[in-house]
Amino acid sequence: MTFSLQRYFLVFGMSLALSGAALAEDISVAVVGPMTGSEASFGQQFKNGAELAVAEINAKGGLLGQKLRLEIGDDACDPKQAVSVAQKMAGMKIPFVAGHFCSSASIPASDAYAEGNVLQITPGSTNPQFTERGLWNTFRVCGRDDQQGMVAAAYIIKNYRTKNVAVIHDKTTYGKGLADETRSAINAAGVKEKLYEAYNKGDKDFTALVSRFKKEQIDLVYVGGYYAESALILRQMRDQGVNAVLMGGDALVDKQFAAISGPLAEGSLFTFAPDPRKKVAAAAIIKKFKDKGIDPDGYTLYSYAAFQIWSEAVARAKTTDARKVAATIKAGNWDTVLGNITYTPKGDITLIDYVVYRRDKDGNYAELPASQ
Repeated sequence: MTFSLQRYFLVFGMSLALSGAALAEDISVAVVGPMTGSEASFGQQFKNGAELAVAEINAKGGLLGQKLRLEIGDDACDPKQAVSVAQKMAGMKIPFVAGHFCSSASIPASDAYAEGNVLQITPGSTNPQFTERGLWNTFRVCGRDDQQGMVAAAYIIKNYRTKNVAVIHDKTTYGKGLADETRSAINAAGVKEKLYEAYNKGDKDFTALVSRFKKEQIDLVYVGGYYAESALILRQMRDQGVNAVLMGGDALVDKQFAAISGPLAEGSLFTFAPDPRKKVAAAAIIKKFKDKGIDPDGYTLYSYAAFQIWSEAVARAKTTDARKVAATIKAGNWDTVLGNITYTPKGDITLIDYVVYRRDKDGNYAELPASQ
């Protein structure tokens, strides 16, 4: 081998080593949600929030002298796919995942993350069991369905105490859980639903269910489920001449609900946190989203906040070790685009702030005054 050839291989080997070292310096993090499937718009919100958060962190120099590299996982809101993605992220030694959206995905995935030493902050899973199982690694930046159900129930009790109420759900962890929390709360106040029924997520024909509403002269339908089926139920109610008000949970915040139901969305109700886009703490970040042509609606800012909390905790703990960062998060006080956040020992936020929204004929929504 000639000297020049030896030198070539030496330089080539050094460049490979340097590039490998550079790659090793990146800290891989992930956002996981329904990037495909019927809830894909929520996955896009998660992705939008995560991408800007990671870009902002890297623009400020990264964490612990290293840049972040964002991995994106798709669970399609399917429990088996969620576990597969979680195992993949754990296998990649990723220390932090912002996800998932559907509680039926977040809950089984959290076990895989716990075994793989991955800290998980969900921007949008609201079922209480996500944090009630005593895992060390589970956090959320949203509220819980037992809190959300109480707010919905308070509205129903105040406005529909003497009227006919139906409670329905889609049999999912989120949908049934939310419907049952709301039902329990109205029952505890002496309000008994006229009808309690279930349907299957993915159904498109609700003729039989709507006929029951008509027969029982239902005045309000509370639906525990996602926007696609809820919007179809509303359309078919109006087709059969059922004028009952449709009310649901935070899954109805997505603009796709109004896109499917059209002008019929007017008067429909849902519970969600006070609009984070109106928070003073979020103003500068909202401008950055809008400069990119993104309306940070729904759970976009929740995804961003999850990365804020994790990155600040890493900076304080001076490590990405998931257990040490988890302990730091529980002990800390965090300023985010959602406002100041502190945690219970279980990983729930200490603030309860659900409110009721009503949509107008254009599909826009506004918070109802406390008096209504």
